[in-house]
Amino acid sequence: MQRMIRYLGLALALLLAAAAASAQQTAAKPKSAAQPKTAAKSKDQAPAVYQARFETSKGVFVIEVTRAWAPRGADRFYKLVKSGYYDGCRFFRVITGFMVQFGINGDPAVNATWNGATLTDDPVVKSNLRGFVSFAMRGPNTRTTQVFINFDDQNTNLDGMGFAPFGRVVQGMDVVDTLYSGYGEGAPRGRGPDQGRMQEEGNRYLIARFPKLDYIVKAVIVPAAAK
Repeated sequence: MQRMIRYLGLALALLLAAAAASAQQTAAKPKSAAQPKTAAKSKDQAPAVYQARFETSKGVFVIEVTRAWAPRGADRFYKLVKSGYYDGCRFFRVITGFMVQFGINGDPAVNATWNGATLTDDPVVKSNLRGFVSFAMRGPNTRTTQVFINFDDQNTNLDGMGFAPFGRVVQGMDVVDTLYSGYGEGAPRGRGPDQGRMQEEGNRYLIARFPKLDYIVKAVIVPAAAK
C-alpha cells in the first residue's frame, strides 16, 4: 500500500508537468479580471488564521488555513478564494484512499493568466494527514492554483516531496469523502480528465465528457471560529 501511495504521489507531479506544457499554448489569450497582478501587495496577505467555506454539489465543507504553516501558500489560497477563482471548478481528480484535487478554472482565459504565476516553495511544517490541504505542483517552486485534500494518514510520504500543507478541513470531511470518484486517475494514466484539455477548453470539455464530476458552487472567506 505504501508503495502504491508513493507511485500515486509521483504520478501527481508527472501529470501536472504535462498539464503545464499544454497550458503554455493558451498564454496569448485575452486576460480576464481574475488576474494575479497584485499577488505581492500587502492587501493580499492572509490573516494569521482564516476559513474558506466551499459550497459544492454534494454539500458544504470548510477549510481552516493557518498562515504560519505555509505563508506563501496561505496567501495565494486567500487571494484565489477572494477573487472567485474556484467558483465552478470541478473536482477533476478523485482517487479513493489518496486525495481529491481541484483548481483548474472553467474559463480557459482565466487559466492562461495564472499559468506562469508560480510560488516559491514553503518549508513543510505539517504532514499530509487526512483532511490536510496542500498545493499540487510539478516540482520545486511550481505551485499556482491547484490544491488537493488528503484522504488518508498514509500520505505523509508526500512531505518529503515538498508538498506543504497550509490548512485542513475542519467541517464537512464527510462531504469531501462523497465527491464523485468513478473516473479515477486522469489521462494518460487513467480514464479521467486530461489536464491539458481542461486548461485549453475549460468546463465545456468536462461537462461534455465527464458530466458526473462534482463541483464547487461558491467559495468564500469567512471569519475563523473562536477557539
